[in-house]
Amino acid sequence: MSRLQVVSGKGGTGKTTVAAALALALATEGKRTLLVEVEGRQGIAQRFETEALPYEERKIAVAPGGGEVFALAIDPELALLDYLQMFYKLGSAGRALKKLGAIDFATTIAPGLRDVLLTGKACEAVRRKDKSGRFRYDYVVMDAPPTGRITRFLNVNDEVAGLAKIGPIHNQAQAVMRVLKSPETAVHLVTLLEEMPVQETADGIAELRAARLPVGRVIVNMVRPEVLDAADLELVRTVPRAAVARSLSAAGLGGARRGGHAERLVDPLLAQAEEYAERHTLEHEQRAVLDELGLPLHELPLLAEGMDLAGLYELATELRKQGMS
Repeated sequence: MSRLQVVSGKGGTGKTTVAAALALALATEGKRTLLVEVEGRQGIAQRFETEALPYEERKIAVAPGGGEVFALAIDPELALLDYLQMFYKLGSAGRALKKLGAIDFATTIAPGLRDVLLTGKACEAVRRKDKSGRFRYDYVVMDAPPTGRITRFLNVNDEVAGLAKIGPIHNQAQAVMRVLKSPETAVHLVTLLEEMPVQETADGIAELRAARLPVGRVIVNMVRPEVLDAADLELVRTVPRAAVARSLSAAGLGGARRGGHAERLVDPLLAQAEEYAERHTLEHEQRAVLDELGLPLHELPLLAEGMDLAGLYELATELRKQGMS
């Protein structure tokens, strides 16, 4: 598995939930994972049912087998102060710039700079080693921007390296792109079995490939259980209404007389079956589209009880079963 796991997806597909579950799945057998948030929504804190994350790496969970999950919500302003201190040793001068509002101005007026800082901080965590020379984290998982913005977000350092031909900014941008365009990185896309998310996933993969960014896997989230198979659906389409009413009556759901309770249940039941058949057909078609993308495909179930911390661990277990650990 690549050491930097980037998770993107169309809004509403549950990419933050998948990123959190993936961080848990990777933190097995004593491994350490850093889960990075770059959009300032505090989605990670919500998934792990903890307080808002500060701009520091904080342990938020223990995975099965004793691994640890740390989290970091990257603040672009504070990341810029880190950058200024690292390369220009500004120290207190950098803090003075923040008080004057110059840092906020810089990250707002130049959105490309913001993305450089966010990706740079994540890549720094990937490369960081402890005193013994071992990597501080076995894996870094990034809850990244949505699919429509992911390629430009990850590729921004290429643009910066082209603009700044020499100096520390150029060198830093090149160092970041060496990580992002190497086997150390994998960009996973989260989707649903619906037409718009699947199409956006296909478009996103094409853009990532065109930019020579390493595409990882497609993760289908919130997959509903299969209630009726193909034979059942064919039976629904052909069975006479009277036969359905008799079956309901035989099951004790009302008398068989005309207008009885069993007969009144027939139309709602058949309507529900027809709705399921339409959704089944749609999902089958969208799976076929995803299969044509030529990437490993994983599916996570829709949790009937809703998403909570226990559900997050359940999804992590499912990802491990499917080889994402």
